[in-house]
Amino acid sequence: MTAIRKVLIPEFGDVEVVRVIDSTCPPPPASHVQIATEYSGFSGGDINMRKGIYPFMKKAPLTPGYCLVGKIVATGPGANKFQPGDFVAVMTKYDAEATLVNQPEKYCVKVPPGVDHKQATALLCDWNTGYSMAVHTAKVTAGQRVFVHGLSGAVGYALMSVCQLLGAEVYGTASEGKHEELRARGAHPFVYTDKDWIASMQNLGGADAVFDPLGFDSYDESWAILSKTGILVAYGTNKQSLNGEQNGNPIGSVVKMLARGLNPLNSKSSTFFGVSRDSAHYYDNITTLLNMLREGKIEVPIKNVWDMEDIQAAHREWGRGSGIGSFLIKVAKD
Repeated sequence: MTAIRKVLIPEFGDVEVVRVIDSTCPPPPASHVQIATEYSGFSGGDINMRKGIYPFMKKAPLTPGYCLVGKIVATGPGANKFQPGDFVAVMTKYDAEATLVNQPEKYCVKVPPGVDHKQATALLCDWNTGYSMAVHTAKVTAGQRVFVHGLSGAVGYALMSVCQLLGAEVYGTASEGKHEELRARGAHPFVYTDKDWIASMQNLGGADAVFDPLGFDSYDESWAILSKTGILVAYGTNKQSLNGEQNGNPIGSVVKMLARGLNPLNSKSSTFFGVSRDSAHYYDNITTLLNMLREGKIEVPIKNVWDMEDIQAAHREWGRGSGIGSFLIKVAKD
């Protein structure tokens, strides 16, 4: 057993419940590798896990951290794909916010030399989610109109970038202070709260795909701006967390959204996307994105990085401030 530091959510609740503790990590079991975590991803999923409202999550106590980039320090019996010293990227769903973590070797992807490790970490969850929804779920093609809620957010920015590479025209919502930068990047941003985007998109004939991480009544609005054959891709229920509201149960809005897509009397469709390392596309998606990053085909902005020992600050400040891009937790000490 090796001494480690890790984040713990001992019970669900406000920011004060999350903490960093001393613990231990056992040797890697068969077909696993042990990784010294350098960076972990941080997102609305962390916030909702702390509150206990993340869909299909396990019970507390738990260590959060959906993905990581780190260095292999040991290999378990039968694990022979990597060597100690190799840097790998892996989606974990839990446990990434720890100085050492054991992970199945089959989910690890080697980080190519020269690739920035912070940007590589952001690819695993944020960009993998955006890429998967655009390419595999909505099957976005050239000439389409797509609408992305939260264009300046981590997944929203990834969606914008990928859809533009696919040849689509991108519309979406973002805070007004970020509109100038988004326009410079070729998008058409609206302010979410004034609702002008609803009539504007309807006047254009609707969106061929809408990507909605907000949930609740936002799903109704997103459905209203679809084209006659459009698809609503929901991938979160973050609206109340972003607005600092009480934790209402999002299940009803999810069920209503999915039921609309099953109605045989309309030609629109809907789905709820959840990123998974067991997806048939997982390894190929991560490999493709790492190569695109290495070749300069995509830019992966990082909005903020918190030290793991300041994990409560990350939970308090998520969703605030200026800038565009992904959030990370720096786990390794300098």
